[in-house]
Amino acid sequence: MASRQDVAQVRELAAQVAEIAALPHQEETRRLWRRLNALQPVRPMVTIDQVCWNEMNLEDALTLRCTDPELRGYEGHLRRTLLQWRHFPVDMVVEPFVRVAKAVHNTGFGVHVEEATAVTDPTNSVVGHRFTNQFLNEDDLARVQTPRISHDQAETDRRLSVAHELFDGLLEVRAEGVDPYLSLWDPISTWMGVEGALYGLVDRPDYMHRLVGRVTDGYMSMLTQLEEQGLLCGPQSLIHCTGAYTDELPAAGYDASRPRLKDLWMFGLAQMFSTVSPAMFKEYEVDYASRICGRFGLVYYGCCDPLDNKMAEVRLIPHVRKVSMSPWVNEEQGAAAIGRDFVYSRKPNPAFLAWDPFDPEAVRRDLLATRQACQRHGCPLEFILKDISTVRYQPERLFTWARIAMEVACG
Repeated sequence: MASRQDVAQVRELAAQVAEIAALPHQEETRRLWRRLNALQPVRPMVTIDQVCWNEMNLEDALTLRCTDPELRGYEGHLRRTLLQWRHFPVDMVVEPFVRVAKAVHNTGFGVHVEEATAVTDPTNSVVGHRFTNQFLNEDDLARVQTPRISHDQAETDRRLSVAHELFDGLLEVRAEGVDPYLSLWDPISTWMGVEGALYGLVDRPDYMHRLVGRVTDGYMSMLTQLEEQGLLCGPQSLIHCTGAYTDELPAAGYDASRPRLKDLWMFGLAQMFSTVSPAMFKEYEVDYASRICGRFGLVYYGCCDPLDNKMAEVRLIPHVRKVSMSPWVNEEQGAAAIGRDFVYSRKPNPAFLAWDPFDPEAVRRDLLATRQACQRHGCPLEFILKDISTVRYQPERLFTWARIAMEVACG
């Protein structure tokens, strides 16, 4: 049992979050996200996620006071929510509930990553990776196992009991199932290294088809197990760092106790395919990812991978609604290819926050260029600032970016 001091600390923070969550502003922001996701935007939307929190501890606002590890997890989440709301909220929504993860166990594919890492800042979780290629012969393919899903109901009940003690009377407690993230090539790149996987596409095409096929089959089985056991999440607030609010989901016949794949957003990406041809992208990513995406209600596609010259192939993926336009795209080409058919999900370059000197006007010019390209081609637009590795320990840089982004979005 946690100490009274720990419980009081979390409840004090939860009360502050509950007060913010009750503001009419939250529902208005949800409405704006629903309009964007329906391809009928009122204005461009803005979110900030994947922040370098190790550099953001203003006046000890993020310093944890709890001693219990489980309560420290809740405390950290609440403190980050409050700090972001106060300093760089942009179009975030503060929810009136707490999601409590169900105790779902996934055996995974059975392949353990072998790597060396390089660390620049020991307080930052962002590190460099050098992966060992473990897939060199036919026998190695058999190492990819089908994931098995199970649920520890007793542990879920225990987690919920703790959460109710912390939040009852302040925030709703919701038992949350799995929100799937199913990249095909992210795990393969950690098993082979990006270089090894790319050479494999050229030197051993049939082998790579069998490998990605095994991963796809494994994911398909895993999804079926999650659905059959009622272990999927409920309606999402975010999908890959962007607002997921929509009137189209959940689908007709929704049962909150047993969510289905078609009730949810999914996101896909093939970041290591940045340099492959559109034809190879279709052959090794689209044809496989489409099997997975077809089972979901809506799809957000892409991340750091530049997709401005691959939109013909992206259009083949079922249920795509948002498409990432990374810092490395030709924005005009991407906007012309997206048109009014998808949300143009722009990822402004987070390096603007790391350069010296910090140049707010460069930020403004960058965001305005995106908005103007989307206006020329009628694209629904969102700005998603993410992958923020550093602000040079100057949080005000991020606050300034947020202010400028909202001025551009609302201007």
